[in-house]
Amino acid sequence: MSEHITKSHLAVYPGSFDPVTMGHMDIIHRAAKQFDHLVVAVLNNMSKKPLFSVEERVELLKEVTADLPNVTIESFRDLLANYIRERQAQVIVRGIRSVTDFEYELQMASINRELNPDAETIFMMTNPKYSYLSSSVVKEIARFNGKVSDFVPPIIEQYLKQKFSQGPDSE
Repeated sequence: MSEHITKSHLAVYPGSFDPVTMGHMDIIHRAAKQFDHLVVAVLNNMSKKPLFSVEERVELLKEVTADLPNVTIESFRDLLANYIRERQAQVIVRGIRSVTDFEYELQMASINRELNPDAETIFMMTNPKYSYLSSSVVKEIARFNGKVSDFVPPIIEQYLKQKFSQGPDSE
């Protein structure tokens, strides 16, 4: 006999998204199909000097995910394990581009599991056409007025051009 499952599955895709790339968008679209609700959680990473403020990143993500009704954009400044518990999420979604990513993400998943045993980390392999892509690479190309249209959504490209309009050292 088949049992009807009514439990809503909430997943969180955390990251700095500075800026959001087509690789991030690929993971967001795919994860949104897998879960009842997906929270894209913008973290304030104290170890990085961001190009866009947390508020700007949240707004940009809202723009590029407006067509996804089951996706919410939020920010957080706590440990991910605490944020997951607070949101009552069951799943952490992480994108993997390479073996190097996997080694780091495995360590983070193990730590998060230790801090919050109720949350599972799910790894999604990035589409191979984005395996080389990172926000850092996009910023470097944009800083020197290079073409980033294949790497970021159009609205993000416009914002990058605005940020760097005064020249390569205008951060």
